[in-house]
Amino acid sequence: MDKIKLTVQKRIVTISIILFIGKLAAYYLTNSVGILTDALESTVNVITGLVSLYSIGLALKPKDTGHPFGHGKVELLSASLEGLLIFFAGLIIIFEAIKRFFVPAEIQQLDIGIVIIAVAGIVNYIVGYYSIKTGRKHNSAALVAGGKHLQSDTYSSIGLVIGLVLLMVTRLAWLDSLIAIIFGGIIIYTGIKIMKETTSVLMDEADFKIIDTIALIMFKHRTENWVNIHNVKLVRYGNSYHLDCDLTLPWYMNVREAHVEIDHLQEVVKNGYSETVDLTIHTDACTDDLCSNCRKSDCHARSEEFTFELPWNVEQIIKTKKELQE
Repeated sequence: MDKIKLTVQKRIVTISIILFIGKLAAYYLTNSVGILTDALESTVNVITGLVSLYSIGLALKPKDTGHPFGHGKVELLSASLEGLLIFFAGLIIIFEAIKRFFVPAEIQQLDIGIVIIAVAGIVNYIVGYYSIKTGRKHNSAALVAGGKHLQSDTYSSIGLVIGLVLLMVTRLAWLDSLIAIIFGGIIIYTGIKIMKETTSVLMDEADFKIIDTIALIMFKHRTENWVNIHNVKLVRYGNSYHLDCDLTLPWYMNVREAHVEIDHLQEVVKNGYSETVDLTIHTDACTDDLCSNCRKSDCHARSEEFTFELPWNVEQIIKTKKELQE
């Protein structure tokens, strides 16, 4: 699985270099600042592709003493860098376009330029789709971010081709600069969006969708001894997750018995969830106020009859012990 991510990124880098050379040739043939916008963005594709390739390789390194949770977060740093470079590429594009408003240049051989940009756009979309699909399957932030960037290239290429056709028909030089400004703005938006998404993960923002999925798995395989689960925290490290939780067990269980329940819970989560999950489980002793929600049938310490079972949804399981008692 890990080798697949590395192979995919190598292919993306190779294709990005070929497309960059093609767009650069199109710019020199046409002298269009609109086409320059695509060429500049392709420069970012090549740079970030190489950075992503390095980061994916580093992320695949196993855990060690200095990195007990692995090296997975380096992929997020790579994706953040990609967003930053895209943002600055957009600023440069807009600057060049505004400059062309005041110093127009003669546009040549637009027909050839249009063909090159159109073909590059189609290739970018296919490669972007492949990158996103692989990234989501194998939990690679770098591949997903790179794929979204490549697909955003396609959308901008479609608009660019339309604009270049209009420019070829009308011969209005200012259209070239206008096209570049519009797509410079789109590129800036894409960069900001990528940075926002990766920063939230770097800041360990809770992913309630995944927590809810794991909660359903635990509830489905719940044993009578699992009185309650709470204080659940989930952190992502590259293509794996680390989950902390508190498992409430009958107060009279000994350490060996409690350990059997912990091992069983770990097995349930790891077998039930397709991604890699490391669990750290703390045990709590049950109290009398939980008897009405405990379904253990042979409990000799019960002070109250079982009435109903508390749901194990996100709102319930992320609460601390103090919050549950309030």
